[in-house]
Amino acid sequence: MNKNNYCVIMAGGIGARFWPMSRTSHPKQFIDILGTNETLIQQTYNRFLQICPSENIYIVTNTIYKNLIIEQIPGITENQILCEPIRRNTAPCIAYASYKILQINPDANIVVAPSDHIILKENIFTEVILSALEATSKKDWLLTLGIKPSRPDTGYGYIQFCDTYTYPQDKRIKKVKTFTEKPNLELAETFLQSGDFLWNSGIFIWSLKSIIKAFKNYLPDIDSIFKEGISKYNTPDENSFISSAYTLCKNISIDYGIMEKADNVYVLSSDFGWSDLGTWGSLYDTREKDKNLNTIVGKNVLTYDSKNCIVNMPKEKLVVLQGLNDYIVVEDDNILLICRKSNEQQIRQFVNDVKVEKGDKFV
Repeated sequence: MNKNNYCVIMAGGIGARFWPMSRTSHPKQFIDILGTNETLIQQTYNRFLQICPSENIYIVTNTIYKNLIIEQIPGITENQILCEPIRRNTAPCIAYASYKILQINPDANIVVAPSDHIILKENIFTEVILSALEATSKKDWLLTLGIKPSRPDTGYGYIQFCDTYTYPQDKRIKKVKTFTEKPNLELAETFLQSGDFLWNSGIFIWSLKSIIKAFKNYLPDIDSIFKEGISKYNTPDENSFISSAYTLCKNISIDYGIMEKADNVYVLSSDFGWSDLGTWGSLYDTREKDKNLNTIVGKNVLTYDSKNCIVNMPKEKLVVLQGLNDYIVVEDDNILLICRKSNEQQIRQFVNDVKVEKGDKFV
């Protein structure tokens, strides 16, 4: 196994669109949403054990989730858990991890991935990541994984690639032409028909040298903040430095801050059974359905004249549903959510309203 391969797992989000199962105190990455006896972050961590040594896996999270990670990832050291005091999106998160790794291994080659994605074809995923790491160890590229789209989904960002031959060792790698944030349905259908667009997976691969150069070129303010701590990383002074540094950081994504601006961005077209598991609808797509196309979690759920629903109930609760079509029905602890699947993007707004009207205990 290549000792220069590193992985940074981003695990600081609160998964608001998976409310009420995902709460601020216990978000979706720490939940066994799929019923596999492994939480999403455990699945992600175990997946990367096939790609790099365990000591080279770092998890960036919010300070309040540190103990959850220690509980769920046996053997991980506290130095491998990078605690953000406040949320500042993905660019500061990646800058922090990059400079921490730089202090240990300047020759590192890094994959950055969210903690809550579904990967159904893990062998293919491993092959794709290793090929990408091999490419970025030789090329000054910022590489992202693009997923071959199966439908005109408006919940994903899209990457347009140049259909030119670029890298003999892996012809799936193409130069990126454009990034597009979540399009409307008409535009998404056009993208699908064109054949040169991929879903943006949010999984990145690059050499440490390439990403730090990119920060210097495109986000120099964030680069200078984290560069100042180079003597403090992996020492007892790291936490106090980070607490101060994050108050100076703007809230900005790596996509907007670097990937959409850099001229050395490439995409590897792949298909490994991916879902970002961003919504209840995306979970519905991955689960087995009954004869009425309902997907149900819960031992005692009875349905009548109901179809295309996703139902998630406590194991022992008796639930009877009649006459529902295309609904999300979820109960967790002291909250019941009933919402049309077509309106699931409103769940984030529901959470905001609940916080204002009923207080933090429900979010």
